[in-house]
Amino acid sequence: MVLPNLITVLAICAGLSGIRLAFEGRFESAVVMVLLAAFLDGIDGRLARMLKATSKFGAQMDSLADIVNFGVVPALVLYAYLLDKAGSLGWIATLLFAIACGLRLARFNVLDEDLDRPAWQAEYFVGIPAPAGALVVMLPMYLGFLGFEGTRTAAYVATGFTILIAFLLVSRLPIYSGKTLKIRREYLLPVMLAAVFYVLLVAVYPWQTLSASVGAYMLFLPLSASAYARRAKIEGAAAAAAAEAAAAEATPDETRPEA
Repeated sequence: MVLPNLITVLAICAGLSGIRLAFEGRFESAVVMVLLAAFLDGIDGRLARMLKATSKFGAQMDSLADIVNFGVVPALVLYAYLLDKAGSLGWIATLLFAIACGLRLARFNVLDEDLDRPAWQAEYFVGIPAPAGALVVMLPMYLGFLGFEGTRTAAYVATGFTILIAFLLVSRLPIYSGKTLKIRREYLLPVMLAAVFYVLLVAVYPWQTLSASVGAYMLFLPLSASAYARRAKIEGAAAAAAAEAAAAEATPDETRPEA
């Protein structure tokens, strides 16, 4: 049980180190620390399940780490990089994003314990997940590293973008999680090759790749909501048909002659 929790603590260390690097003006390294925290967050839970070392303590620790790494850290790093040029509005956006991340994680924990929730709905996140929100909200930094000038106007645009992502975090927007996605055997090697290719792109062209990834993710959101609506319609029709069949079985046959 120690190893998964140790990885969670290391993720917190990476996130807080990102704040220090931002204060020192080393913004590219600060973003790398946030990415490292996201990577460690992605493996600690899976490692706990593989080792059969899941616990309530680990789950609570993971939630607290997510608030720090994906709420507080990216907001402060972005504020130090650009949002401070927007004055008080930039600080308001920083606070809104950090608070929205906490609210989103609290709702996730509540929904995770809801036993009455239909099983198929567990395939979708409610609102943007915290790690994705952290990576998306730093888009102004990626563009800045590519040469876009961080003017006062850019700071106001980034402030509006940060507020938008904060509201998407706490929205009811259904987003496909991919947790139950199964890859067929014949597609396994191409998928692995594509994953390696993406990692290499991030390593060689990090800011171009991350900017393109954010754009693709924003386009994916309405597609996911549309897929959820279709799935809800199908599941609703199936549930109604099952209820009618159960009612028909429970109703006695009035045409049958009495003995």
